Amino acid sequence: MANRGKKYLITIAIIFIIILVGGFLIYRVIGQKGSNQNFRTVKVEMGEISTIVTATGTINPVVTVLVGSQVSGTIKALYADFNSRVTEGQVIAQIDPAIFEAQVEQGRASVLNAQANQKNAKANLENAKANLVKAEVAVLDAKRTLDRNRPLVEKQVIAQATMDTAQANYDTAVAQTGVAKAQVESAASQVESSKAQVEQARAALKVSETNLRYATIRSPVNGVVISRNVDVGQTVAASLQAPTLFTIAKDLTQMQVDTNVSEADIGRIAVSQEAIFTVDAYPEKTFRGRVSEIRNAPTTIQNVVTYDVVIQVDNRDLKLKPGMTANVSVLVAHKEGILKIPNSALRFRPESAKREGEGSKRGGTSPPKSGATSPQAEERRPSKVWGLSPEGKAVPISVVLGITNGSFSEVLSGDLKEGVEVIVEEISKKKGQTQAGGAPPLMRGMGR
Repeated sequence: MANRGKKYLITIAIIFIIILVGGFLIYRVIGQKGSNQNFRTVKVEMGEISTIVTATGTINPVVTVLVGSQVSGTIKALYADFNSRVTEGQVIAQIDPAIFEAQVEQGRASVLNAQANQKNAKANLENAKANLVKAEVAVLDAKRTLDRNRPLVEKQVIAQATMDTAQANYDTAVAQTGVAKAQVESAASQVESSKAQVEQARAALKVSETNLRYATIRSPVNGVVISRNVDVGQTVAASLQAPTLFTIAKDLTQMQVDTNVSEADIGRIAVSQEAIFTVDAYPEKTFRGRVSEIRNAPTTIQNVVTYDVVIQVDNRDLKLKPGMTANVSVLVAHKEGILKIPNSALRFRPESAKREGEGSKRGGTSPPKSGATSPQAEERRPSKVWGLSPEGKAVPISVVLGITNGSFSEVLSGDLKEGVEVIVEEISKKKGQTQAGGAPPLMRGMGR
């Protein structure tokens, strides 16, 4: 019985040892198989990539006209209000014209007075000319009398006193002629002066009439009144600058988005590029437009330099309103049917490569951030990804990249084809396996 019991215990021990050894071998096999699955991979695929530049901007009318007043006065009436549609030449406000009408009447009276003075000056001129003719006739008569008396004095027919009187009359007539000529010249200058006074009075009248017309405020364009800055009874003063009474948008069916694009991205923007944007008022709707202008004037805020990129937008449904904030994406490049890989594969580096000093020291292993390079720099960018060898090890694959959208990059050339798997992440080993590769827990428990 003792031998039989001993054999029974030996058999149980042998079976238990076999079970333990088998469990250990199975654990090692499973552990080795699990250790080969240390990487997460994705397949290279065909698709499309769009490179965009993002920016924020403000929606504005294409043409905004500030309607002001060139004369000072009190607002007597308003004929337009917020959102009023106006046409070119339409009366939209009236400044009290009483003072300007009085000035016009005064100007007209001044013109009439100047014209009367001009007529008087012309009459004086004609009178002076007549006096000159009369003086010239007197000179001729005195000259004939003097010529007749001279031989008579020589023959002593007449007295010398008569000769002296004739000479004095002649000299007086000559002097009167000089006076008459001076009076003609003076009268002629008075006529010219009166002409100038008439023109001056007419100019003053024109100024008064112009001020009277300016008292009636008219719309310079067809459009919609965006803002009204005055009320009836308010006094406007135009002594230093024209006060703004109305702001009129010429055409709200055509709008523009003024975006602030950073200097790092402005080199990627070009006229006619497509753009899409959203506004907070319609978060579910995407609006489309095109780049129409890239302005050269920089704007610097807190050492950040931006440029105004104007995007033309059709607004026939009038949903977009001036002043709305737009989140804009400008389509810089777009390609379809290309080989693309996720940028996470370009950022991946296996631990072995890190230990050997590879990775960032060699350069070109990480994709540039979207919007951080010029289009020329994005055309060909050498880089490297990692694939799996038949033994399950990470092996480098050289590629040349094209455009990127921040998530995927275009593969221009390299040893990659559609469907090839590339590594994007190195995962940790199975929790059941220790870093030292020791015995399974069951075996460790047996050694206690």
